[in-house]
Amino acid sequence: MKKLAKKLIIFSMVGLMQVGMFASVAAAAPPRPNDPSGFEQRDEHHHRDLEREKQRRIREENERHEKEMKRRPFESKQHWHERQKREIQRHERAIHEIMEMGRR
Repeated sequence: MKKLAKKLIIFSMVGLMQVGMFASVAAAAPPRPNDPSGFEQRDEHHHRDLEREKQRRIREENERHEKEMKRRPFESKQHWHERQKREIQRHERAIHEIMEMGRR
């Protein structure tokens, strides 16, 4: 009985060691191309980069818009108001295009 118990303990330990080694090898293996988790990670990185790019472009557009809305020296009020109207329309189109950037 003692021999059987020893063999059972030894074989179960060897089996556990093999399972442990296989688990570590499987965890260290690179993701397979048709593994959805790899694609999800890349998609998440792409989405984050796209959002960062949108925010940068929106910030630049807002700075440009703010600069254009100021009255220029020697500009009449009438010309300034006309230019403001055109600039507001242009700004709205530009923001709309930036927001549509990721949906294409």
